[in-house]
Amino acid sequence: MRPVAILGIGQTKIDEHWKRSLRDLAGEAIQAALRDAGRDSAEALFVSNMMSGIVNDQNNLGALIADWSGLHGVEAVKIEAACGSGGAAFRAGLMGVASGEMESALVVGVEKMTDRSPHEVTAALAMAADADYEAEAGVSFVGLNALIMRRYMHEHGWKHADFAPFSINAHTNAMHNPYARLHQKITVEDFEKSHMVATPINLLDASPIGDGAAAALLVPAGTLSQCACIVISGSASATDTLAVHSRPEALFLTAAYKSARAAYKMAGVMPEDIEVFELHDAFSIMSALSLEACGFAERGQGPRLGLDNKISPKGRVPICTRGGLKARGHPVGATGVYQIVEVVQQLRGECGETQVDGARTGMAQNIGGSGATIITHILKRE
Repeated sequence: MRPVAILGIGQTKIDEHWKRSLRDLAGEAIQAALRDAGRDSAEALFVSNMMSGIVNDQNNLGALIADWSGLHGVEAVKIEAACGSGGAAFRAGLMGVASGEMESALVVGVEKMTDRSPHEVTAALAMAADADYEAEAGVSFVGLNALIMRRYMHEHGWKHADFAPFSINAHTNAMHNPYARLHQKITVEDFEKSHMVATPINLLDASPIGDGAAAALLVPAGTLSQCACIVISGSASATDTLAVHSRPEALFLTAAYKSARAAYKMAGVMPEDIEVFELHDAFSIMSALSLEACGFAERGQGPRLGLDNKISPKGRVPICTRGGLKARGHPVGATGVYQIVEVVQQLRGECGETQVDGARTGMAQNIGGSGATIITHILKRE
């Protein structure tokens, strides 16, 4: 398998794009990535999306977006892995180029979520859970995460306020990201007084949905000059049971542990070598669990990194440096590609006030469901 690099990136602002279609958002991100790469096309297109069929009444997105974007006749397909769709599509594009099957691949993640009622979107999100044993019992996606968080707090003795640094860090960083949805700083008091959604998860524990698209162009690394080459040095995917109650350890992200460990081995790095980590903070509890599973914190001690101010861009483990899902926003099928774009920005030194000094190695981890599908990518600046 040959080395693969990311030549171009593009993204749209995450927002409520009432006057724009799903194909329009995807097309904007694709064209931005092509301009960034200095190319006008690619051999294949991988589209990540979770809910276009139920929310947008549209499937067959590969052909739709290829045609709209001027990529006439190219191989194109939609890939779905719930909220992990972006990471899954990126891995598919990586394997296509690494294998030699194609010389270039565009990956675009897109989701248009705000055209339907909150009830309809909540029902669509619940499809990431087990339909027979979780959704059938009336447990929403946020409800599942609330059960996990409640048990975690009980087992390890944390208070709800101990999770505030995760959200505060995300909102602080999003202030400097023009593509982020939320540009409001928050305090511990704001966090504690926020409207309750599903105890103990309140509004400021949870990421907002939105409309948006992000894209990346992949090419063989050997065709590029080494001076500005962002290489994909590690890539792995793993799964756990879909239903949380079927797991031997409900408070440990086994799929994150497995995919991170495999990606570390492939990249020849250890957790201490990761200089920026775009984790999947759909809920604050997932930040803690991800940090623990990936080797940055002892089990049960994830919140300590936030409380000790070690997760900021100047900290030991910088996370969510562009706002994360919590403040950048979470257009679910596109999120994994946004994470890749943001790591590339860090390794290029393009993040301004939230730039991690001298960052050369970064990691993105995308989660589908409540930890059922987890894809980890490690990028290096050559």
